[in-house]
Amino acid sequence: MQFEWKGVMPAITTKFTDNDTLDMKMFGKNINAQINAGVTGIVLGGSLGEASTLTSDEKVELIKETVNLVGKKIPVVMTIAEQATNIAIAEAQKAQKNGANALMILPPMRYKSTDHETVEYFKEIAKSIDLPVMIYNNPVDYKIEVTGDMFEELLQLENIQAVKESTRDIINIGRLQNRFGDRLKVLTGVDPLALESLLLGADGWVAGLVCAFPAETVAIYELAKAGYVKEATAIYRWFLPLLELDISPQLVQNIKLAEVATEIGTENVRKPRLKLQGEERKRVLKVIEDSLKTRPNLPDYKNLESIGRLASV
Repeated sequence: MQFEWKGVMPAITTKFTDNDTLDMKMFGKNINAQINAGVTGIVLGGSLGEASTLTSDEKVELIKETVNLVGKKIPVVMTIAEQATNIAIAEAQKAQKNGANALMILPPMRYKSTDHETVEYFKEIAKSIDLPVMIYNNPVDYKIEVTGDMFEELLQLENIQAVKESTRDIINIGRLQNRFGDRLKVLTGVDPLALESLLLGADGWVAGLVCAFPAETVAIYELAKAGYVKEATAIYRWFLPLLELDISPQLVQNIKLAEVATEIGTENVRKPRLKLQGEERKRVLKVIEDSLKTRPNLPDYKNLESIGRLASV
């Protein structure tokens, strides 16, 4: 499969049954909704996928099921988020063996590694597999920033090709593209900054609220990249209160509530996470309910020529 770091790639939620086992039926329903909307890849086992609560066997099961569901339509990207380099390498090799098409690698968990240690961690994992690699750069949540100088070293390896850019410093998109050009594909990872990032040149969007609203997310991407900024902005402004649910410690619970509202998910989370309660639950539900009342009719974003004809009338 030819792999391209572009388009909308959902950081998909992991679905659980009431008995805390993997809910593959609902998982499949959501994946099919993503495919139908036109996403360009599926990212498994990230923070939104509750990676820290999944067993190694469950991760393999998710990879196999996703590969089966997508066929060869779109690639499957597995997240590597581990504490020890040897365990990360083992998980990376296991992901490749079981059909993953690429990896997204987080810096070491728990330990705040130095720049040198972080680079060596990424390089050792990348060298252990033959898959394309995207580095997750999120110093806000993980307290480790992958700087331009660090990418200079990392890009010496051919399979390190992309970054999920979540510094929330939107200027960093330009910095990275000016320095590395096509050597490093940049995908925005912050939902409420997505349109701005795409208009500044980001190649793709690793998205969160796409889990509940796949068509709206892909529509924004396609319209923005085709130059229909007015049309993309109209959808984005409607979407923004929902997108802000992604930048919260309870992003998993928030987005799963949204999935319930659009009937492609359940609210079940794995402990220590618990379902939202009290005033915070009411607040999130109101955001979702208010947004659904004004949910926009989408233009035919899969047929951009028709939009152009309408715009010229």
